[in-house]
Amino acid sequence: MDYRGIDSPRERIAKLVEFCKDLSGDLVLVGSSLGGYVALASASLLHARGVFLMAPAIYMEGLPELRPGVLDCPATIVHGWRDEVVPWEHSVRFAQTYGATLHLLDGDHRLHDQIRVIRYLFECFLIGLDLPESTLK
Repeated sequence: MDYRGIDSPRERIAKLVEFCKDLSGDLVLVGSSLGGYVALASASLLHARGVFLMAPAIYMEGLPELRPGVLDCPATIVHGWRDEVVPWEHSVRFAQTYGATLHLLDGDHRLHDQIRVIRYLFECFLIGLDLPESTLK
């Protein structure tokens, strides 16, 4: 999604929901920073199969608070220890609250130096979505 020119998180969420409403099949949302917040806030509205977030802007001042029970699908978060924009502790808090999988990597907010690892983690996340539930316990 291209959110250029849309500053309001709520308007970004509305744009994503509108774009995805007529898609068929399983929907996996992926987002980074504010896009991670938007993906997370939209996931249950879109009945997403899963959410993969990178340095999501959750619990950040100025953003609307996420509604309770916002997550109703599997989620994985990747965050850099050296993130100078979104504190990694926010992702820890969210992962603890919602039982999301969390990977803390040696990277900054953009995680550019961790692309190969992120690609691997995303592939594992997608494979995990297709595993029978009994194998996940």
